[in-house]
Amino acid sequence: MRDVVKRTKLTENCSKKTIKKYVDEVIRELTLDEKIGVMSGQVTEKKLLDDLFLIEHYNVNPYPTKAVERLGIPNIRFVDGPRGVVAGSATCFPVSMARGASFDRDLEEKIGEVIGAEVRAVGGNYYGGVCINLPRNPRWGRAQECYGEDTYHLGEMGAALTRGVQSQNVMACIKHFAMNSIENARFKADVHADKRTLFEVYLPHFKRCIEEGAASVMGAYNKVYGEQASESKYLLKDILRDKWGFEGFTLSDFLWAVKDGPKAVKSGMNVEMPCICHYAEQIPKAIEDGTLAMEDVDEAVGYILRTVLYYETRKDPQEYTEDILACPEHIAVAKRAAEESMVLLKNENHVLPLDKEKTEKIVVLGVLGDTENIGDHGSSKVHPYYTVTPFKGLMKKMPKAQILYNDGSDLERAKKLAADADAVVIVAGYIHSDEGEYLADRSDIAGMGGDRASMRLHQRDIDLIHGVKGVNPNTVVSIIGSSAILIDEWEKDVPAIIFSFYSGMEGGNVLADILFGDVCPSGKLPYTVALSEDSYPDFDPDCTYAEYEYYHGYCKMDKENIPVLYPFGYGLSYTTFDISEPTVEVFDKTAKISVNVKNTGDVKGAEVVQLYIGCEGSAVDRPVKILKDFARVELMPGEEKKVSLQVSSKDMAYYSEEKDDFVEEDITYIAYTGDCSCKEALKSVKFEFGK
Repeated sequence: MRDVVKRTKLTENCSKKTIKKYVDEVIRELTLDEKIGVMSGQVTEKKLLDDLFLIEHYNVNPYPTKAVERLGIPNIRFVDGPRGVVAGSATCFPVSMARGASFDRDLEEKIGEVIGAEVRAVGGNYYGGVCINLPRNPRWGRAQECYGEDTYHLGEMGAALTRGVQSQNVMACIKHFAMNSIENARFKADVHADKRTLFEVYLPHFKRCIEEGAASVMGAYNKVYGEQASESKYLLKDILRDKWGFEGFTLSDFLWAVKDGPKAVKSGMNVEMPCICHYAEQIPKAIEDGTLAMEDVDEAVGYILRTVLYYETRKDPQEYTEDILACPEHIAVAKRAAEESMVLLKNENHVLPLDKEKTEKIVVLGVLGDTENIGDHGSSKVHPYYTVTPFKGLMKKMPKAQILYNDGSDLERAKKLAADADAVVIVAGYIHSDEGEYLADRSDIAGMGGDRASMRLHQRDIDLIHGVKGVNPNTVVSIIGSSAILIDEWEKDVPAIIFSFYSGMEGGNVLADILFGDVCPSGKLPYTVALSEDSYPDFDPDCTYAEYEYYHGYCKMDKENIPVLYPFGYGLSYTTFDISEPTVEVFDKTAKISVNVKNTGDVKGAEVVQLYIGCEGSAVDRPVKILKDFARVELMPGEEKKVSLQVSSKDMAYYSEEKDDFVEEDITYIAYTGDCSCKEALKSVKFEFGK
């Protein structure tokens, strides 16, 4: 039996109504100091900064609020993410952007279950890793922590992770609320958008996770409409509480998100993390001088305790001991995530898969070819006990072959090695110093990169690719990175390209499996790879003011007829699929669009069927098409399955600023189905929802 049940009058699996009644009683017994403790992280600023820069590592142990021992009230015990548990030597998954490329809700939920279990194993009860900010521009340093450029896709994947984490009685936190899509300037940027853009583009994924039952919402560092996001009554109360009915608690981003403690409390920020800071210093005085009411404090404490006690009184589905950290079963899930994530962008002349019998000598080129590279070294850094590099993965895969590694700095040497090999694997891309979390002027100490300086590869990588082009017909470029990288200046010079992302602890093994055909690639781009940086929204990493526009990503490129190199949702396979013409059925203002998908090739594979919706005759400007559903389907050679996707009239409503609400339209809609967002790959059918 869990400790809180032993120490309180609550029973296992008690109702929310019972918990509310109990909390109402408890609040009357709490002193002001105890209430502030419930609302405040208990880590000193020195301890936090030592963890970040000097001592073992950030969040090596859960960061707590204060428990009320005399009443048996447990505390919040914070563990960060999102590619796994940052405390201990936990399972390191591919970054969220990679997992977004899987388009696999079920797998993401399973990942959430593993992460939730490992949070519990290190003593935590709160997971701060459901990052669902929208990367409006690929240069954003923390794009790797999110799932992709599409609002619907972000919400679905975030909801899946939330379900999985909370199945282990761990409170899931969705972050950063809201419009946090810039890194270097995150502490000073004032972000604005018209209300339709806010409600249709930058908030729906948060709402989706709230509907899924997310326990907590983390505020952002940036300002929104001139106010600190973590002190914004408009965000935290008017939208989150009043419009969406959120019943969990809010929590500030760390250290610098809250400036005015009493204002934050009145505006709806319940917990200040992770340090004893503004709340402890400012709330007693504000209560004393009447600028903050005790009712505001009690309201915050109520949201916190009701949520914590609900999860602390649930019956656990399993035991949580440290030996489950990075256990074989969990590593297998991380490996599967990498398998489903890697995107085959190009495979000219069927270079891939390589022939095991004929491939006796392989050359791995590039600085990153034998570099352990799991992504950002900021708050999302996991500390696995091993990481497989591409070179080591190939060594393990082909123990009888000759596997050579060269960093590519000597182009003539690299060219000679490439010419003499049966296959060449060039590993290019980024590391944590190129893109990742930015911590003010301490970034240089931590080796963190902030926002990208460029959307192209390093010149060393480009020179290497150009230097060895044409000398070996079996040349593959594996790209490591978070979001879109412009590759048009060299893409035509190589026959095969794989986007590998930051693929976690098993990444090197999985890359080898894909190269030799033991895994059939199935990842789909969760972003658009354009031909020019000008195709994306403007991005100023040092701005103090930013206006976020309605269109970005594939919607912007569709609208402006901008040609792209690789469209959103694109990815090749070692097999082929046929997707039939769609049919549509409408009932209760919901359209069910169905297609038959057949594996017409020779190997087992997975296809992602995507549903986009366009509008005819709308009262407002609309995207040409927008993603509204997707389904991943695995098929044996020759196998055929029916796939049904759906969209409701409510899903297609637009936000009216005049009505401050969403408006459904009785118009003609167009359902587009296919394997990517490119119009040439889509088939369509028109329908109406009816009255």
